[in-house]
Amino acid sequence: MRLHQPDAELREATFVSRDNRFRVTVELDGMRLWAHLPNSGRLGELLRPGQRLWLRPAIAAGRKTSYDVLLADLNGILVSADARLPNLLVEEALRAGHLPSFEGYQNIRHEVHRGASRLDFVLEGKGPRCLIEVKSVTLVRDGLALFPDAPTERGRRHVEELHQAVLAGERAAIIFVVQREDARAFAPNDEADALFGDALRRAAVAGVEIYAHACLVSRNEIRLGNSLNVVLS
Repeated sequence: MRLHQPDAELREATFVSRDNRFRVTVELDGMRLWAHLPNSGRLGELLRPGQRLWLRPAIAAGRKTSYDVLLADLNGILVSADARLPNLLVEEALRAGHLPSFEGYQNIRHEVHRGASRLDFVLEGKGPRCLIEVKSVTLVRDGLALFPDAPTERGRRHVEELHQAVLAGERAAIIFVVQREDARAFAPNDEADALFGDALRRAAVAGVEIYAHACLVSRNEIRLGNSLNVVLS
């Protein structure tokens, strides 16, 4: 998946501060300006003063920010900062048949309500429907990808909804998309949110399928990469 139009050259900038959930101040060509951050996560490992960022020029008119934060460069490891991309990558892989665990479904629907939650995908046309929730991961420590990076009541609610779906006879899965290529395994981040980790383990025991994938990231594109070992113990 291309990250920008061929004629939209990325601009190198330096992170200065985070102003709110979706806006940061950066230094570009000696000037300080605002940039849109398409990610509400804490991103403590990406957003440190002096951190090298790559910005994409904004296209839409009437915006308060002229750039989007696209990538962070962690000592040569490019990390995608856009939390919207994992859903697009998973859908692309589903439609191309690149996720063997989900082959055979004819229909893919988005944003499906179940209980009090809105889940990312439902697959239909092959036995029981399959509900899928996708989570964006950017935090990696010593090769271990971790989610979440901060307490997430919403994320726990999604896991519990998938758990209930399995108990009701449906198929359910959660896919953690690690938006960098240096991860070798995935685990729930109990240090940040032990309740989420407990919910994920209970769901897995009940039959919710847990998958994780790294990504291949360059300044031009991002692709879903190898599956990762999921460590729940």
